[in-house]
Parts: sequence; C-alpha cells; structure tokens
Amino acid sequence: MRSKIACRRASDGAVSPRETTMFNKILIANRGEIACRVIKTAKALGIATVAVYSDADADARFVKLADEAYRLGPAPATESYLRADLILDIAKHSGAQAIHPGYGFLSENEGFAAACQAAGIAFIGPPAAAIAAMGSKSAAKALMQKAGVPLVPGYHGDDQDPALLQKQADAIGYPVLIKASSGGGGKGMRIVEKTEEFAAALASCQREARASFGDDKVLIEKYLTKPRHVEIQVFADSHGGCVYLFERDCSVQRRHQKVLEEAPAPHLPQATRQAMGDAAVAAARAVGYVGAGTVEFIMDVQENGEPGKFYFMEMNTRLQVEHPVTEMITGQDLVAWQLQVAAGGKLPLAQEQLAIRGHAIEARIYAEDPDKGFLPSIGTLVHLATPPESSSVRIDTGVEQGDAISPFYDPMIAKLIVWGESREAALRQMDAALGQYQVVGPATNIAFLRRIVRHRSFAGGHVDTGLIARHHDELLPPPAAPSVRQLALLALAEALAGQQRYPAAAGWRLNGQLTRRFTFQHPQQDCEVELSHQGDGYQLRVAGHTLAASATLSGNALAAVLDGARIQASVVRHGAQRVLFAGGERLAVEFIDPYAFTETGVHGETHLKAPMPGRVVALLAAIGEKVAKGSPLLILEAMKMEHTITAPGDGVVQDFYFEAGEQVNDGDELVDFAAE
Repeated sequence: MRSKIACRRASDGAVSPRETTMFNKILIANRGEIACRVIKTAKALGIATVAVYSDADADARFVKLADEAYRLGPAPATESYLRADLILDIAKHSGAQAIHPGYGFLSENEGFAAACQAAGIAFIGPPAAAIAAMGSKSAAKALMQKAGVPLVPGYHGDDQDPALLQKQADAIGYPVLIKASSGGGGKGMRIVEKTEEFAAALASCQREARASFGDDKVLIEKYLTKPRHVEIQVFADSHGGCVYLFERDCSVQRRHQKVLEEAPAPHLPQATRQAMGDAAVAAARAVGYVGAGTVEFIMDVQENGEPGKFYFMEMNTRLQVEHPVTEMITGQDLVAWQLQVAAGGKLPLAQEQLAIRGHAIEARIYAEDPDKGFLPSIGTLVHLATPPESSSVRIDTGVEQGDAISPFYDPMIAKLIVWGESREAALRQMDAALGQYQVVGPATNIAFLRRIVRHRSFAGGHVDTGLIARHHDELLPPPAAPSVRQLALLALAEALAGQQRYPAAAGWRLNGQLTRRFTFQHPQQDCEVELSHQGDGYQLRVAGHTLAASATLSGNALAAVLDGARIQASVVRHGAQRVLFAGGERLAVEFIDPYAFTETGVHGETHLKAPMPGRVVALLAAIGEKVAKGSPLLILEAMKMEHTITAPGDGVVQDFYFEAGEQVNDGDELVDFAAE
C-alpha cells in the first residue's frame, strides 16, 4: 500500500502536493556510501528500506541502517550485485514497490529497468529506452548531433576492425582518446600520442572494457590537450517538465577518474552556463528522459585561461557520485526528487525557482597509496576519526572504524563535501576538514588531496584535466623527514604507553633518573630520541635540540607541552607502526625494537610480489630475458583496472609463478627476478 502525496502546479510555477502516490517501501540495489545516502532520505520521508548484500558486506553499515536486509550471494559482483533476477525476487518477496539502483552495478542497465517495469516494480531512474539511447557513447553522439548539440571530432561507428580504427585515428590527428563505448569511471580509456602506440593502447583498452562492461566496442575522439570537464545536472519528470540544476566542474582527474569536484564551475561566464544548461535540457528531451541525469561536456581552455567552446561528451543516466555539491549549492535533496518523480509526481521546482548559493567542493577519500602509483590499499580501518559534520561539512560514507576495505569493490572510504559563502571560504573549509580526517590501516589519498586544495593553480580556479600531471612533482613529493616536534611527540606517546602497560617502568631510579632511547624508522632516515625524566616532566634530545616537556596520554589522545607550547595530538599504535596526527599533518613511522630479528635475502635476488589481489592478464617478458629497469614484466588486473609490474632494475627474468588468467592474492610472489 502506498501513501498519497498530492502534487499540483502553483501559480508561481512551484509544485505543491496533490495526487502523487509515494512509495511505502523501496529496495536499494547497491552498497556502500550510496546505499547509506538513499536510506537517509528514505527514512526522512518515512519510507521503509530494503538492503541487499554480498557475503563481503554482511556486516556493512548500510545493512545495519536498512529496515530489512537480504543476502544476494558471494562477494564477486557478478554473483551478487549484478544478479538482476535475485534482486527482483527479493523486491517481490519483501513487498518493495520500487528499486533505487544507486550508481554503478545495474544503474544504467536498460534490461534491468525493463525487467522492473515488467514485474510491476518502479525503477527509480529513467525509462529503459532512455538508458539504451545514452548507454552507447557512439549512438548517443549520433543522437546529439541530430539534436544540434556540439560534438568533439571523432569516430563513433560500429565497424571495430583494428586497421580501420587505426586509420580513423590517423585521420583525426594525434593525440587521440580511445574510449570504451559502454564505459564510465575512467575504465577502458587511453590517450594515444602517436600512431606507433595505437595498436597496444587499443588492445589494452578493449581488455579493460570487456572486464568492466562486457563490451569491448570503442570510439575514438580528438584529445583536447588542455580540456575542462564540466557537467550539467538535469532532472525531468513524466509530465514534460525538465530543468537543469547548474554545473559541476570535475576537471581535477587522475587516469580519467575524478578526484575533486566543485559547484559552480570556477570562472564560468553566466552566458556559457546558460548555454550549457539549455544544451543539456535539449539532450534530455531528445531521449524522453525522466529522473536524474548528468550531461557531461568537455571544454577547451583558451591561451588566456578563459573557457572556450564546449562539446557533448556523454550522458550518465543515473545519480552521480558528485551529486552532493549540487545539493549544497541549491539546497535541494536530489534523492527526494528522484523518489517524487519515480512515484509519478512533477518536479518540485521550476527552472526560474532554482538559484546558486555559495560554493561547494567534494573530495573523494580513497584507500589507495599515492606513493605507489595510487594502487588500491585494502585492509581494516584500525582507526577512523572524521571532522564534525555541520551545515558546511558533510560526510557521505559506507564504512565505520573496524570495517575492512575489500578487494572486490571500489576502495572509496568516503566523500567529504564542504560549503562556503564563496569559493575561497569553501577552500578553507576543505583544507581544515582534510586536516581533521584520520585513517590508520589502509593507505589513503588524504594528504594528496590536501596538497591539491592548497596548490596555487587549484586555489586560483585554473583547473583542467592535466592539472595533476602538470604539477606531479609538487603534488607527489618524496616523504618529508619528521620534524623535531613530531619525533618528540612520538617519543612521549611511546614512553607514556609503556608506563600504562608496565607501571613499574615509571621514571625514577634509586641512584638517578631513567634515560631511554627510542628509534623510529622513516623512509628518509632512522630517527633517535633520547628521553629523560625530569621531576614531573621530561627532557628530550632530538637531532641536536633539547626540549622540556610534559604530557598525558588517554587512549590515542596525547596532550603535550613542548617548551611552553601546548599541543593536542593523536598517536595510533598498529603493530610496529606508529601514526601521529598533529597540526593537521599525518606522520607514519615504524618503531624499531632493538631486539627484533631481521632476515636478509640473497644479494641480487628479488621476488616481485602482487601489491593487491587480482588476475594476471598477460606476461610481457620471456624467462631468461635480460631487461632494463622499468621494463614491463606483466599486467595485473585488479578492481577492473590494469596495473603493470615493472623491473626494479636491470636484470634477468628467471621465472614467472603464475600464468595469464590465473588469480593471485595480495603478497603472492609473481616474478623471480635477478638484479644485476
């Protein structure tokens, strides 16, 4: 049974309640932070929620938040979250009247949308025909061309003969972009700089597209060397209404994956904003769109830094990961809009009622290691502390402290969204919030995000998709050596933790004061701190400096006074690792136990290990082959992305421990390599 919510068009163009029958119960065919996000709005509207989960997510946050939860199957998505038949069976069994697909998985699957309709269950998304029309990038571009939406020069044909594709790329002129026709999220995408590189890039792109989307069809486009990625949020109802909720700039990317998003786009003229919005609405109307969608444009940057022409890139027929920034600047709940429209209602607001207020920025916090080529980092969230949420700081997450980042799904920890009256205020909010975000366990990109936010180019709004690559050395510097203050805080925490565990280890001695030495290992150097008890406090000697200190430790919280300066810090102990959070900075070191046993391998022999679980795609060298440092040895596919394992130095490949097609676990030996 559904509750009734009335909707009628008021004289001012707004929608007021009349004769819309809202759902009483919905099923969320997704996981993680988007499942939690949908549940939050559903609860606010008094709508019951049904979660579905894989074995890997049995204890996940979204499962606990839902009113009901049902097991789908094993961890792999093909056996769980992509099982449309199981999801529909659970929807019928639970009495759910509608299914929200989130993003990813089945969210843009026209077959699933059609199956929902056939089963009499509302699909909280666009019609299957609209998904089909925009699901193929090639078909979508042809449709947009007819609708008069500007396109980037390229080849979008059905003939996928490699020789023809090479010929088309040569005709377009390099650099070109090879792009999976059914792709998204940066998967199945390669930039090719010259004709000699095309064949290998095409093969790699097609492999990744098959693994991610089950379709290796590609399109080829002229690659703009300094483009901006600006997208328009559109919304349409089944009564002919269609509006745009302004733009988001998603130009800051790495490997074609968005890193930071903001709304509105910096330095975008109002005339351009309106032209893009009108083009996006025209694109939505051209396919009979209903619900939330995003029309993505690529825009070239002129020599003076001003935005130039814009071109249609693709349409995402779902809610976007970055939708919160639009919500922050418009004051609207887009999930509530989705539910209203899917229930047959009209759009809550007309175009003239929508306005931009302030500025919002979203940072995607991932479990990945920037110092290791951004490899995904799995493991347990041993320690997780976040900045307090408020009207200007929002955190969308699907994990809690103690949860594990799984190798089976996207390694996102959270989305951190901030709002300010101006872009400058939002930047300050983001910098402060990132400084308060603490994670111990998997590696994260938090420090990297903070360096981007502080960088002069981003702070000045001079953004394009090459920003990270262009400033690579500044954004990814070698780890800085620990400061004297950081080492002193680590030593104080270590001493106090020892005293709490062994009270007899207090500092006094019958014939003198106890002096101890603590050694911490850091990539830059081994650091030694000498600590002596002085009355009620301590004296520390660090790198030639002498400091007077006092401190207390409660759990991870360290309150210290160093030479009169009061400092609040956190020190997390995880095995031999010690992680210090102080002054918005994070420092991870290893505590050196002088009695620990170490084992050294035979000189010159190296066993290259898998940095994460995955599948060996291809072996790129022969056993016995002599290779140079940096030469590709094998390709490992993990989380639907390809990673190349390279030679750590000049040497000889002695053996491979796995064949192409075989699965490997994190830490498995892959290559027996003899270095010269």
